Amino acid sequence: MNNLFSFLTKNQSYIYKGFLFIIATILVIYLLPKGGQFKYNFQKGKPWQYENLYAPFSFTIKKDAATLEKEKEDIRVNAIPYFDYDPEVAAEAVLRFKDLFEQTFVDSVYTTSKSKTLRLGSAIISDLYGKGITNEIHPYSEEKLIYLTKGSEVEEITYAQLYKLDDLNKTIRNAVVEANAQDTEELLQKLLARAVVPNVGFNTKLTEAAIESDIKAINPNRGIIEKGGRIIAKGEVVEGDKYQILNSLKLEYQSQVWSKSNYVWLLVGYSLLVSLVFLMLYLFLNKYRPAIFHNNTKVTFIFFNVVLMVFLTTIVVKIDAAYVYVVPLCILPLVIKAFFDPRLGLFVHVLTILLLGFVVPNSFEYMFLQIIAGIVTILTVSELYKRANLFISVGQITFIYIVGYFAFFLIQEGNVQLINWETFGYFVLCGLATLFAHPLIYLYEKVFGLVSDVSLLELSDTNSKLLKELSNKAPGTFHHSLNVANLAEAAANEVGANAMLVRVGALYHDIGKMINPTNFTENQVNSFNTHSELAPKESAKIIIAHVINGIEIARKNNLPDRVIDFIRTHHGTSLVYYFYKKEKELSGTADPEDFRYPGPIPFSKETAILMMADSVEAASKSLKDPTSTKIDAFVEKIIDVQMEQGQFLNANVTFKEIQSIKKILKKKLNNIYHLRVEYPE
Repeated sequence: MNNLFSFLTKNQSYIYKGFLFIIATILVIYLLPKGGQFKYNFQKGKPWQYENLYAPFSFTIKKDAATLEKEKEDIRVNAIPYFDYDPEVAAEAVLRFKDLFEQTFVDSVYTTSKSKTLRLGSAIISDLYGKGITNEIHPYSEEKLIYLTKGSEVEEITYAQLYKLDDLNKTIRNAVVEANAQDTEELLQKLLARAVVPNVGFNTKLTEAAIESDIKAINPNRGIIEKGGRIIAKGEVVEGDKYQILNSLKLEYQSQVWSKSNYVWLLVGYSLLVSLVFLMLYLFLNKYRPAIFHNNTKVTFIFFNVVLMVFLTTIVVKIDAAYVYVVPLCILPLVIKAFFDPRLGLFVHVLTILLLGFVVPNSFEYMFLQIIAGIVTILTVSELYKRANLFISVGQITFIYIVGYFAFFLIQEGNVQLINWETFGYFVLCGLATLFAHPLIYLYEKVFGLVSDVSLLELSDTNSKLLKELSNKAPGTFHHSLNVANLAEAAANEVGANAMLVRVGALYHDIGKMINPTNFTENQVNSFNTHSELAPKESAKIIIAHVINGIEIARKNNLPDRVIDFIRTHHGTSLVYYFYKKEKELSGTADPEDFRYPGPIPFSKETAILMMADSVEAASKSLKDPTSTKIDAFVEKIIDVQMEQGQFLNANVTFKEIQSIKKILKKKLNNIYHLRVEYPE
């Protein structure tokens, strides 16, 4: 039991990575489409690159989208509309006419017979309501058949048989002429205009239901290919019927071939492929980015972003595959580059694209465009903290998308007449969504505790609260930190390290000296040294404490861990040599451990550069009458001693890079201590 516990404790980092590997693989497999992958890749307008293809089984030929849409449109155009007939309105109209007629006083103006007028008006109403009256205007021809519903009965008539309320006067005039009763026309028009109301209305719900029913009844197939029949020959161009038959085979293969009996094998295949992708990521990190590989938070961050992009793309494809290019996939290399480096950003981007190849339609086109866009992102987006750079890069990325898509369309269609201009709008939306990188980076910094160049730029502001406090409490230390920052930044630029990170680390590396600033020579005034009254061990303890104090102050002020690393490592495990020698002189012997900094030693190129720059800048203050020869010699001596002590064993810095750093430090110090001509009094 103890052995198991010991094993788990020693290997908890690897156990966590294994757990993360399994969880990420399961999530991606869950998001992938649950169907077999068609083993042939083909594009419209391109030659068939494989051997002659014969039908492996009988399958139906699916109609293409344009054909189906045309059939749907034909159904909508030719659909027989439904109208509702209300018999109660007709009965009420007759009664209303009689009431109005009785209320009307027939005097000398109306000389016609009362009974004749009443009889003719009733006949007109009866005729009008025979088929029904409508006041609605519809885009139907007079010969258009319509369904007239009367309760539970449905009568088929032509649209012309419905009376239009606008034709009422014309109908009355025709009726009185036919009855040779022109003298009743004026009265009838007056009475019927008030009595007659529409009783037929368009039934939208019933009409749409009938149309939907007919659309659902459309046969999606237009033929059948028998097993063994040749589908396409090698070298034959994939177009027209051939293209549709191949698409039909692909759909049939993905939907019906994969039954429950071989579903397990499908999962096994997916598991192997997805596992290979994540395994490649682990191998890359372990070999080329060991610092990231051994940091579980950073590994989790990378895996989270990969799964997030697969999730977003899958959701969009399920909603409508046409919107797949709206997903701002270029945010992934942007974010990875902001927190780590361009090479890792591009590698993670390519691996994510490989996973998305299972999800998206036209996978070759999609993968080509996204990989090219990712490369452009890595090459163009520099100094992300400069807002203009991101806008310029997004414009370039959008342009690459548009050019790439246009080229693919020309290859597939051979002309621009059928190009879908909406897709260009999707690329623009994708570019605009990529601008979300800035707030996303800020969010990731808070959630995962990472630091980007944007945050480093903010931290490098010498007017920030903490640096302002340092300049007030320990002005000598602040001046020393500025000098170290300039030296370290120049050295970092020379060897390709993160110059912004080194500068920020240099500005904050000595903030622990704010606790007791006068205990450090750069802050002492009037040549009074507080250590003259203390024992060497006590003095060494005070000096060493500034590292621990600095870490505490940094954590209290929420400085990122990457900056705190500089505070922890800028002295490594070196000795407080001055007091160690003094103790030896006074006591004859001294224990080095009483005078040694707690460490750890630098574990990155940036922290190693800071150690060199800090030691050299501090020691340079002790030079008397500095000359170029003296400066060169003491830089060599200080850094060589650090190398002999093994301070750079864990830092990924080479001998060649150390020589370059020495050269820059010598040059900078010579510029600082250059001799000037003596001015006359």
